[in-house]
Amino acid sequence: MAIKLLAMVIALAVAHTLPDLARLRQFHWLAGWAGALTGLFGGQAWFAGGLGAALVVGLPALAMFGLQQALADAVFGLASLALAVATLFYCWGPRDLDLDVDAVAHAPDAERRRAALSLLGPGDAAPRIDGTLLVDAVFQSALTRWFGVLLWFVVLGPAGALLYRMADLVGRRPGFAETTPPAITAASAQLARLLEWPAAHLVTLALAIAADFDAVAAAWRDWHAARRESGGAGLDPGFLRAAARASVDADIDVGEDYVDDARGPIAEMQEAMALAWRVLVVWGVVLALFVLAGRIG
Repeated sequence: MAIKLLAMVIALAVAHTLPDLARLRQFHWLAGWAGALTGLFGGQAWFAGGLGAALVVGLPALAMFGLQQALADAVFGLASLALAVATLFYCWGPRDLDLDVDAVAHAPDAERRRAALSLLGPGDAAPRIDGTLLVDAVFQSALTRWFGVLLWFVVLGPAGALLYRMADLVGRRPGFAETTPPAITAASAQLARLLEWPAAHLVTLALAIAADFDAVAAAWRDWHAARRESGGAGLDPGFLRAAARASVDADIDVGEDYVDDARGPIAEMQEAMALAWRVLVVWGVVLALFVLAGRIG
């Protein structure tokens, strides 16, 4: 656990201080791997669906698990630390969220702001200049870029981080649908949603700690009540977006140093980014407490 905490700190420091290294986060090999498997087994009925997705995203994760086990005690743990840092940094993103938010906030003209908006949201559609949509985009992107990766890194090590990122890419990102059958894409997307569902709940809990607990709890209850009336929530992390909007509203309402346009969409987006950083700090503190408890125990 201590290695995972140290790897998290180092990977975050590298990502924040050396943003140009983000160009190393390339997954062309994954598209090639998916295409090769489709070429070999695409005509087989068993390949379409869950078994095919298990091969596409499961085998590389299994290979990473074997590597991390082999390096567990090598070179006094330094090899394991290096693998953890490299994998966490590689799976983080693929773009740096804080830089994308800054690009939207400081765009010099409408055209470049629209271009920056297209890179902020996790989906293909760019959010409009609307406070609610921008807050949603920040926290949905934080879930897919940061917290989904981090949760499974803590649970399963580098293999968990790679598994989540591959499921997200194959299931929901452009460039992979062309090389994989639709059933495998759908199965991978479902796996990604399943993996990030507990992360979304933990982010919501941390948001209640880092922001306004009552506002987050009320938003969580109201969202689930509305979903029950409409037929159930499933794996939709919409409760996180609702909690984020409530937290941004609560923080702006009690803020004393905000400018007059604090209710403007850009200000709300920046406040959402600040809250996402606070949630990340809460996660780091909790992880550090686990490490400390283990040392004391």
